[in-house]
Amino acid sequence: MLVADRVIAIAIMALSAYFMWHATALPIGWNGMTGGPGGGAFPFWLSLIMLLSAGGVLFRSLGQERTSQHFFDSHTLRSVIAVVVSLFVTIALIPIVGSYVALPLFIFWYLRIFGGHGWILTGSLTVSTPVFLFFFFEVTLRILLPKGLTEPLFLPLYAMLL
Repeated sequence: MLVADRVIAIAIMALSAYFMWHATALPIGWNGMTGGPGGGAFPFWLSLIMLLSAGGVLFRSLGQERTSQHFFDSHTLRSVIAVVVSLFVTIALIPIVGSYVALPLFIFWYLRIFGGHGWILTGSLTVSTPVFLFFFFEVTLRILLPKGLTEPLFLPLYAMLL
């Protein structure tokens, strides 16, 4: 398990460094002309956070002793496969029903069905996440997310907010 932590952390750090280097092809700071971040800002800064997080995992693993613990037991492997399959289903649904339907469906499945969390947490996150994403991307940053079949439902919102 310790070797896997180190190998994966190093791989994520290398991938993050590549993403950061690639993101610098576009401006990564604030663009005064458009009043928003440059095209490479989010990829660069998110990759930096990913690099630092993986570095923390690597640093933590260096202080641990080697054990004979297995990387995945059968229960953990089934859980990982279930989440990976559900993520692929979510990604496949985005072009059809849009981000604002596919993502809440995934959040509902993950929290309530897979995780067994209560209705208050599930409901609040399932409703607040697409609302937050809409205002953050569509209104604040003016980045349109895929809406699929739900596109006509957003036309009145655009008329009011944009």
